[in-house]
Amino acid sequence: MIITSIGRKTLGSVEAFGRFWSFGLRTMRWMFTGLFRWRNWQLLMPQLYEVGNRSLPVIAITGTFVGMVLAVQAYDQLNAAGFANRMGVLLNLTLVQELGPVLAAVMLAGRVGGALTAELGTMNVTEQIDALRAMGSDPIRHLVVPRFLACLILCPILTLFADFCGSMAGSWIAVSLKDIPYEPYSYYTMDAVTKWDLGVGFIKSVVFGWVIGMVACYKGFTCRAGAEGVGRACTEAFVAIFITILIVDFFISSFSAGLYKVLYGFKSLV
Repeated sequence: MIITSIGRKTLGSVEAFGRFWSFGLRTMRWMFTGLFRWRNWQLLMPQLYEVGNRSLPVIAITGTFVGMVLAVQAYDQLNAAGFANRMGVLLNLTLVQELGPVLAAVMLAGRVGGALTAELGTMNVTEQIDALRAMGSDPIRHLVVPRFLACLILCPILTLFADFCGSMAGSWIAVSLKDIPYEPYSYYTMDAVTKWDLGVGFIKSVVFGWVIGMVACYKGFTCRAGAEGVGRACTEAFVAIFITILIVDFFISSFSAGLYKVLYGFKSLV
């Protein structure tokens, strides 16, 4: 019985994994075929507002206080080693490559991912998705692609905004409260933070946006009937997105660090 149960769960997981990628391929196909149709862009505009504009306050507040916390924690350690003037290097590298993309993605997963799952899940439960199919329209084209594209486009922009808020807040802590001269602080920071770091952060944010949009829409489309099914789908979507973001972040960071050493050698922070 135990072996049968394990086998059944394994087969169910494999089947769900296959359905997810089939869903993703259909979404990508409709995204590219309808990219130059004005009608599809009209569907995209409201989603850009929902995903982007409504997320700005959360991203701004979170990014600002994360930058302040990093600055306070980094000062004591670097000051003891005699590198306080270069505190901005550690602060901005951490924001650009690591915390910025993950921070923005987690905030979007909590606010946007849950909202997308609940919205599409409600449509699924109330048979609005089936009604679109009955009228000869593909629901993935009309419902999923605009939401997915909004996450894909705006996650890098919101990540950049989070990096900016964190950098400004950390700079204020360093210069105003810790009495670090602004000139060496900014010089070492601009010298250390390269296009490579910005590129890695951008790639991470694009991948995270893909994960948020795809997982949230898939969970909404496949949720069980009833209010309980929608609520469970929202919870599962957030957990799946959060875990996937951490796993993907590890692999991208490991690959980019190894590739940088192969191409440019060891990079010192001080």
